Amino acid sequence: MRHIADNVAAVRERIAAAADKAGRRAESVRLVAVSKTFPVENVRAAYDAGQRDFGENKVQEALQKIGELAELPIRWHLIGHLQSNKARKAGPAFAAIHSIDSIDLLERVDAAAADAGAAPEVLIQVDLAGEATKHGAAPEDVAAIARAARTCRAARLTGLMLLPPWSEDPEVARPYFRRLRELRDRLVDQGVDAAALRDLSMGMSHDYDVAIEEGATIVRVGTAIFGQRTVRT
Repeated sequence: MRHIADNVAAVRERIAAAADKAGRRAESVRLVAVSKTFPVENVRAAYDAGQRDFGENKVQEALQKIGELAELPIRWHLIGHLQSNKARKAGPAFAAIHSIDSIDLLERVDAAAADAGAAPEVLIQVDLAGEATKHGAAPEDVAAIARAARTCRAARLTGLMLLPPWSEDPEVARPYFRRLRELRDRLVDQGVDAAALRDLSMGMSHDYDVAIEEGATIVRVGTAIFGQRTVRT
């Protein structure tokens, strides 16, 4: 598992370099290690290397890992699509949920968290590309979701999340990262509390440098830490 520790260090060095290029501090960027499909042994190896934030795509897989690693003070992030019928399980389980895409889902997560005495951070996933295969709120609906978050009893809105169209060239994603930042800035100008939009969750293994240059405060990195995933059949 030594390669995982080395990879965590290398990713953090790249984060620091990208932040420096953008005139920012490395500490302004939170690294979420995406551990989906990898066993708990890999998570432990990254934890031993100093990593504390881990991201999962599926609620059921995450809950199993959360249970097996309950003794570790890990911050678990749900970064994949959240079905409304899984909100009751997800609300209390995660420190942060990046995939809120409707008022209804927000309210379900908030109710579940409140009932369990939890206080998850939530981010609104924004669909800037209109891709049929991806989820997310339309840009024109984000303000309404942000307003609805003001009445939450437990969940706390902290920002926006983006999945740009896939391309091996990170520069293809740059305009989408920039548009998310500009959307955040417009919402703040329109009266949305800046503290509720402090985070921009964007950038993955192949393009997080560019995302940081465009303002990312959270990057979701899996392959660069854990290696290539084996496709399950």
